[in-house]
Amino acid sequence: MPGIENRGRPDGAAAHAEPKELLELALAAALEAGRLAADGQAGIRVLDTKSSPTDVVTAMDRAAEEQIRRRLLGARPGDAWLGEEGGEEAGTSGVRWIVDPIDGTVNYLYGRREWAVSIAAEVDGEIVAGVVAAPALGETFTATRGGGASVNGEPLRAPGAVALDMALVGTGFGYEARRRAHQAAVLATVLPRVRDIRRVGAAALDLCDLARGRINGYYERGTNAWDWGAAALVAAEAGVRVGGLRGAGPGSDLVIAAVPGLFEELHDLLEPLGADTDG
Repeated sequence: MPGIENRGRPDGAAAHAEPKELLELALAAALEAGRLAADGQAGIRVLDTKSSPTDVVTAMDRAAEEQIRRRLLGARPGDAWLGEEGGEEAGTSGVRWIVDPIDGTVNYLYGRREWAVSIAAEVDGEIVAGVVAAPALGETFTATRGGGASVNGEPLRAPGAVALDMALVGTGFGYEARRRAHQAAVLATVLPRVRDIRRVGAAALDLCDLARGRINGYYERGTNAWDWGAAALVAAEAGVRVGGLRGAGPGSDLVIAAVPGLFEELHDLLEPLGADTDG
């Protein structure tokens, strides 16, 4: 699974950036932010909107991201940063943190449990460690590149492929009306070809559910690196293939994920539908 570009470091070799150490730091920050968000969920209020009036940001999104930022950059002040709420900051160490303080903000706002703190560590352009902490669900997913994935400390391995017509497939929808209309048209073709569709409302949890066998496949247009960065590593380390259309890596155009065998079937179903476009 390709990483994403790390801006701000000219010399290549990242100093003091062992994946296990980065994972330990990310895990501590994610659990701390998860406690903050969980404790404050009942009293949350909408602070602003993003791409549309239904795409919200809460006061807790910003408070949790700032807490994570203080924890990570306080420990490693030379690192770069990409946060959903705070944007980008250059660094000098070769390490970049990719953070979504609350993936599934609408779920969070409605008092639902399907939300998570997502933190990925990228070294010289490759994601090497990731944490997806879902405190309301009592689940914490972790992974290091080449070191496997786990949930609550237990090794994680995705089950084998099933036929496309027996696959439970997760997906999500954008907030802009034109995109949603095309996604509905794509879904109308996909739905009769699979067992059923699930909509969790948090891309990171979709990918972690895939790694755990709660769904068999996943696709979604319009997600960002902070949505899938950590969870895509969890899924990949659990044996899932994560990519886009026509050999591309995962990105905002489209993320497709499934174990090998089913991935190809899902890819070939989605490609002629223009699932990576807005119609």
